[in-house]
Amino acid sequence: MSAPSPTDDPLVARFLQHLEVERNTSAYTVRNYGHALGEIAAWHQELRQAPPVWADLRREDLRLYLRCLGRKELARAAIALRFSALRTFYRFLLREGLVTGLPTKGLSLPKPEKRLPQFLREPQMDDLLAAPLKEFSRLRENSSEPVDPVPFLRDAAVLELVYSSGLRVSEVCGLRVEDVDRVAQSLNVRGKGRKERRVPFGRPALTALEAYWQAVHHPLVAALPVFLAQTHGLEPIQPGTVQRRLKVYLAAAGLDPALTPHKLRHSFATHLLDRGADLRSVQELLGHARLSSTEVYTHLTTERLKRVYDSAHPRA
Repeated sequence: MSAPSPTDDPLVARFLQHLEVERNTSAYTVRNYGHALGEIAAWHQELRQAPPVWADLRREDLRLYLRCLGRKELARAAIALRFSALRTFYRFLLREGLVTGLPTKGLSLPKPEKRLPQFLREPQMDDLLAAPLKEFSRLRENSSEPVDPVPFLRDAAVLELVYSSGLRVSEVCGLRVEDVDRVAQSLNVRGKGRKERRVPFGRPALTALEAYWQAVHHPLVAALPVFLAQTHGLEPIQPGTVQRRLKVYLAAAGLDPALTPHKLRHSFATHLLDRGADLRSVQELLGHARLSSTEVYTHLTTERLKRVYDSAHPRA
């Protein structure tokens, strides 16, 4: 049975609006939580021939739903996402006085799988960063019509900033002109939960940004987006556009088009640690609330050192 739209349920719609407006939650989390709650509502409708009354659901109901997910052989991370949506939803309902308890409390969930984040090696990263301007040159040479360079200059600057500062795609899309200090080469980044952090960016990123601004005649008004969706317009670029454009450049660079913008963030962290950065500094640059979120990258560098050791040591 297909999941109903989250906006069909007024409580779910109110919750999603709370996430988006008051908690500044990423668009991806809002979408995923809405889809998860829609799935639960569809399951309840199919099982009981009625939509869920959230205040009436008990722990036993949610345990039943958990067993249902287990029979579908979903990945542990997928199950954890659905219950993260439920836990956050019920905490919201409790704060609003719409329920008297938390049926999610005490539920036993599968531990998440320990998967190492994917990243690009430094030469691969160099190829990707060069891809937008190479793609522009290729199109210009093979087209009988003029090719607008601005989208390619913009994309080059987006990729440079994401990699240079370890930004989430939502963060780079949310940058405003006033967030960029070109003299100090630093950004004021608004991350998850409206938390702000100051991060540096490198000279290549600054050069790419200024080339884009000059080409588009970007008005340097404080509140305007750094990256515009259209050459003629003032709307910010959207994460979906960045994802689609990235696939083009990954293919052009001979890399896996399935890689996401978040892999550039993984590459940023891994390359810093490979070159001697300390874990706490990388945590601050990434905007991680917990050090454990950053520690996963140490496994990547450890694995690399093991490979170097095995291939180079005479008694490995």
